[in-house]
Amino acid sequence: MKVVFDTNVLISAFATEGLCAGLLIRANKHEFELFISPSIIREFKAALVGKIGFSSDNARQASALLEEVAEAVDPQKKAVLISGVCRDDSDHAILEAAVAACADYVVTGDRELLDLKEFRKIRILSPRQFEMLFTD
Repeated sequence: MKVVFDTNVLISAFATEGLCAGLLIRANKHEFELFISPSIIREFKAALVGKIGFSSDNARQASALLEEVAEAVDPQKKAVLISGVCRDDSDHAILEAAVAACADYVVTGDRELLDLKEFRKIRILSPRQFEMLFTD
């Protein structure tokens, strides 16, 4: 199963010990394949510093850990460009990564993405909905 987490799910995984951290642990245990892209990493590092208050060094360390758990995919190299689907361009970057990775799921808390429910046969789930896939 191939999965892309949106940036806020990744930030929650590093900032708290809750559900999102548990999902990242599942990825680390190879219960599914987690994919990231250069734009997701850039946004992740910037948000850790700007929103969470991580130092630049701690943000670099967190992104290095993330890069050990997740497989990188570059939508630009695969000529994947998505626009006009969401109001927020960072949401397009998540969809581009998912398409480039041939993902089965996008995991997000973003209401606009969740309202899509599916994009190009990629299911869009909340962290709770995704976790339920492992408990059934």
